[in-house]
Amino acid sequence: MITQGVRVAGRCGVCGGTSVSDVGQFFERGRLRWGSEGRCEGCADGWCELDSGPVTPEYIRQALLREHGPARLCLAADLPSLVPVLKALRDADGGLSLGEARARAAELVAEGLVGTFVEMEVLAGHMRARDVPVAVGAAGRGR
Repeated sequence: MITQGVRVAGRCGVCGGTSVSDVGQFFERGRLRWGSEGRCEGCADGWCELDSGPVTPEYIRQALLREHGPARLCLAADLPSLVPVLKALRDADGGLSLGEARARAAELVAEGLVGTFVEMEVLAGHMRARDVPVAVGAAGRGR
């Protein structure tokens, strides 16, 4: 399992006190999943939500990016053809058009793709399944 999480403090919508939640993304059983669980320190309000799908709620993504920084997926070697990259991109996101896949492939070749660590590791798995040599690292570093 690939996972990344962060603890986030906020204001309780019920009593106005401090709420504390754990949010994160993980890749389990072939699916990108996300979750949020928390409670208020001042009242009985609490929640737990878990879901999966290609799109993680933006508040979770942003919390992960703030805490851990973005990750970058880069090609680890030159490729004779971008066909396996296009197939891997479309495998990873079934709704991606060929034109969108071409744009993302060009971005991958030029400077790499950037997202959360889990998102980039999931995409790397699709690339490796198509024998595309890739590496995932901190986005602040160069290729």
